[in-house]
Amino acid sequence: MGPSGPADPSGAQPTGYNGHSQRPPGPFRVLAQARAAILIAAIVVAFVVLNHNRPAFLLGILIFIAALLVSVMLHELGHFLTAKKFRMRVTQFFVGFGTTLWSTFRGETEYGVKALWVGGFVRISGMTSMEDVDVADEPRSFRAKPGWQRIIVLAAGSVMHFVLAMVLLFVLAFAIGQAAYSNTSLVASIIPCVPLNAQALSSDTNLCSGRNLGKSPAELAGLKAGDRIVAVAGRPVGSWSQLQTVLSSEPVGKPIPVDVRRDGRRIGLTVELAKVPGRAVPFLGIDRSVAYQRSGFFGSWGFAGDQFASTITSSASAIGRLPSALPDLFSQNRSHTAAGQVSSLVGVGEVTGDVVQAALPWQAKVFVVLYLVASLNIFFGAFNLLPLLPLDGGHLAVVIFERLRAWFNRLRGRPDPGLVDMQRLVPVSLLVFVVLVGLSTLVIAADIFNPVHLQV
Repeated sequence: MGPSGPADPSGAQPTGYNGHSQRPPGPFRVLAQARAAILIAAIVVAFVVLNHNRPAFLLGILIFIAALLVSVMLHELGHFLTAKKFRMRVTQFFVGFGTTLWSTFRGETEYGVKALWVGGFVRISGMTSMEDVDVADEPRSFRAKPGWQRIIVLAAGSVMHFVLAMVLLFVLAFAIGQAAYSNTSLVASIIPCVPLNAQALSSDTNLCSGRNLGKSPAELAGLKAGDRIVAVAGRPVGSWSQLQTVLSSEPVGKPIPVDVRRDGRRIGLTVELAKVPGRAVPFLGIDRSVAYQRSGFFGSWGFAGDQFASTITSSASAIGRLPSALPDLFSQNRSHTAAGQVSSLVGVGEVTGDVVQAALPWQAKVFVVLYLVASLNIFFGAFNLLPLLPLDGGHLAVVIFERLRAWFNRLRGRPDPGLVDMQRLVPVSLLVFVVLVGLSTLVIAADIFNPVHLQV
């Protein structure tokens, strides 16, 4: 089984290590190899195009690639463990593709590492009727096992994605905590400009990248991140809510004294508050600090479940918006269209690099990166269950069809027709493969030449 599904359902045998003759790779194996080649090309191109001498950015890319490799190998481990549990004959379990760097046998299974670490595969004997299996091994082939066992083995890869995602989301809530604004008067950062209006101020875009109303009062007065505001116009301030109350009563455009505590010393500054259209409180130009609040054991699992369901819904929505998003993939305002919500592995890798490179607290970086990895695993798991060959979901659909057909024939007193002739499904698989490759290539090209950057 390959990067996101069965790697050898066509019957290709191991290449000579265990006494079996070598056979040319079947059509489904070729599809899996092609998917791996496309993934390799995407990652290589991303490294070349996105390398702008930014070590932190490249570190983020490497973190993403490592997380992707772990996710894929856990997917394959799910297939491997369940196949072994049901005493199926598993001939190979490899990390990577291409030339074998190292391998060893444990019993009948060859374990090893190949040169290109962009995935992995598990090879199970007798995945379909197209594979030749020794008569002695036939009782332990995949196709000879009961339908319920085959369904479990095929679904195990996606289940591993889901389990990993749930564990990561639990860790986020339990060990890192969810970000919440603090009520202290500590200045977390300075907003360097006065936004055009209240709507612009509340958006998640870069406020000062376009039109604005000039430098902010905090910028002009010399306020700095880490300052703690202790008084405004002679009135003591001890919390963010008190600061907002005091600012609400102060005039705009007139000098007022502001006292801050900086490096243990009290410093007096003079500020002229600004007016932001649509905002009631005069604008100072500071962001408040963020605290990370951890959840308890059961609350963390509740958070994980809520985020899991939300990600499934948003993933389905993104797939539904894909046709309408295609025309805007290369538009200048891509981030403000549905195309901004559609991304490839290259795009997600770049977002990971942006996060690691950004001037954020370590908790924020860890939270966002782990959340991205968890979301990606949920998407992979759900996508791989779609009833499309050569995905695992396509093979699941075949097994379910075989069992339903056998049940109907048994009701009518007819013999079990047996396995589906996979050779007849090759054209359908090729068509699905071409469509997936075409869409993937288009989105990858958009992420390289017209990327959507995370504003942090």
